[in-house]
Amino acid sequence: MMTQDARWIDIGLASHIEPGTARTLPVQGGEEIAVFRTMRGEVYALVNKCPHKHGPLSQGIIHGDSVSCPLHNWRISLRSGEALGEDKGCTPTIPIKLDGGRIYISRKEALAGSRAEA
Repeated sequence: MMTQDARWIDIGLASHIEPGTARTLPVQGGEEIAVFRTMRGEVYALVNKCPHKHGPLSQGIIHGDSVSCPLHNWRISLRSGEALGEDKGCTPTIPIKLDGGRIYISRKEALAGSRAEA
């Protein structure tokens, strides 16, 4: 059992996200976060915004460890946030850990999305 640690935010059970789907997590004053669960049961978190035209990645199709943006089909790595193939750009990733079947995201990076973009 994980002890309380202010660096991590408990966002719920991994089993509440069906494999191959994503859920969104609003961040007050910040960027919405998409939490993805792959068909293999791996869990990743990214800012819910494609680096291309800011499409909602949570609505994209998950292929292995990448997601296709629903707007223009850009493929984004769930591991690194980097656009794959010929496309260039990066979506911020949010560190995540699993403990006792629960998902924890890094408080610092989750709140970093509230920074103004240059």
